[in-house]
Amino acid sequence: MNTEKLKAAIIGSGNIGTDLMIKIMRHGEHLEVAAMVGIDAASDGLARAARLGVATTHEGVEGLARLPAFADIDVVFDATSANAHIHNDAYLRALKPGIRMIDLTPAAIGPYCVPVVNLDAHLDAPNVNMVTCGGQATIPMVAAVSRVAKVHYAEIVASISSKSAGPGTRANIDEFTETTSKAIEAVGGAAKGKAIIVLNPAEPPIMMRDTVYVLSEAADEARIEASIERMAEAVHAYVPGYRLKQKVQFDRIPPDAPLTIPGLGRFSGLKTSIFIEVEGAAHYLPAYAGNLDIMTSAALATAERMAQSIANA
Repeated sequence: MNTEKLKAAIIGSGNIGTDLMIKIMRHGEHLEVAAMVGIDAASDGLARAARLGVATTHEGVEGLARLPAFADIDVVFDATSANAHIHNDAYLRALKPGIRMIDLTPAAIGPYCVPVVNLDAHLDAPNVNMVTCGGQATIPMVAAVSRVAKVHYAEIVASISSKSAGPGTRANIDEFTETTSKAIEAVGGAAKGKAIIVLNPAEPPIMMRDTVYVLSEAADEARIEASIERMAEAVHAYVPGYRLKQKVQFDRIPPDAPLTIPGLGRFSGLKTSIFIEVEGAAHYLPAYAGNLDIMTSAALATAERMAQSIANA
């Protein structure tokens, strides 16, 4: 068994990339940060990385490829933007075909990955997509219902503090809704998914709150509630600030009074409403930025399992 830690590079020296770097340094069992990549020489993330002894470059992936540390890089986290990731993946894969890419943008080149739901199926994937913050928070809940009953439709509303939405998030709003909606179906198991994001300007800033509405066939409410609670505990294991905000709510929809969903039709069965709060660990970001914390936590959990799998091979 190989006990040496795999070397990781982080592309994107903003809030997400910097928080991820600190998480790996504090909690990485099979990974260590070898390089931090940005495009702003004055960014706090690059300065912090340099102080911590990490190799840095402000010349993007081209600069990463010129770093001596690049020869030992096994895993690359990309915390830039959807368009940038397409370029970054192609550029680095041409130099290192076997490199593992953990994509924290909505680019979705590789399969969607929500660690607690489907990570085991993608441990060998060269590129995995971490969906979105809303997806990481809510898709486990949709999956929890779908393992008990057939899900016709799932709709999620992710409400985050405006202060925790940086330029990358704001530039990718359309990609957020599209990627999350598709992943609700592909990973969550819903026949149809819909995602909405709300940037709340409230002061003081609010915690991340997510509401999940699931319309399924009629099923035992106690079994669904137990499945949801087990899933919440599983997410909590790698996102300590993840919790059910209140008791799961159920509404029976009888066949003689069906619910009409525009564009889909009329449905009867069971409506399950799930309410989640995500508090950040405040490693680098404020505690209210649970939306960013859940992305970095999910990315770290994914890469750690991949690294463990490689080490045990």
